Amino acid sequence: MIRLAIVGDIGSGKSYIAKKFGYPVFNADAEVTKLYKTSKKCFVRLKKLLPQHIISFPIKKTELLKAIMINQFNLKKIIKVIHPEVRIKMNKFLIKNRNKKIVVLDIPLLLENKINKKNDVLIFVDAKKSQINKRLKRRKNFNLKLFKKFKKIQLPIEYKKKKSQFILKNNFTNKFVKKGVKIILKEIL
Repeated sequence: MIRLAIVGDIGSGKSYIAKKFGYPVFNADAEVTKLYKTSKKCFVRLKKLLPQHIISFPIKKTELLKAIMINQFNLKKIIKVIHPEVRIKMNKFLIKNRNKKIVVLDIPLLLENKINKKNDVLIFVDAKKSQINKRLKRRKNFNLKLFKKFKKIQLPIEYKKKKSQFILKNNFTNKFVKKGVKIILKEIL
């Protein structure tokens, strides 16, 4: 099984591009959202760590975001609870799809959390800063202060770019992205 790992800046279109490969995708952000909605275990642990912020189940993102805004260290507490659970989900996904030729890992903090394997094919999504900023501002509940806090826990973009075997330019047009995906697939298959 070939593991494609999509890396890049926040808002560069990683999830969109991951889907374009046409193979099973593990989307860590979607798994986190599911955990907030369905995991009593995560709720109990987060409630214990952040009792003044986590009020009720299912966990509300607004409560978590408020906790992060008040204290950067709260983000580390949340990560300690959530990331091991996401890793478990990822391992189940990999087992389920072990007979597939390719799987795509859409995990924003893949390199930061050392989730990548030596043989993973890293694909860096490269998009213009101006386009990324325009897209981020259109996101519901976009918060610049929060964005900066998340950027602090990420490795530098240039480092991710250098570590990647492929750089896929994203100008946010379907035709352009499909062409880039086709080129990468042709090279790795």
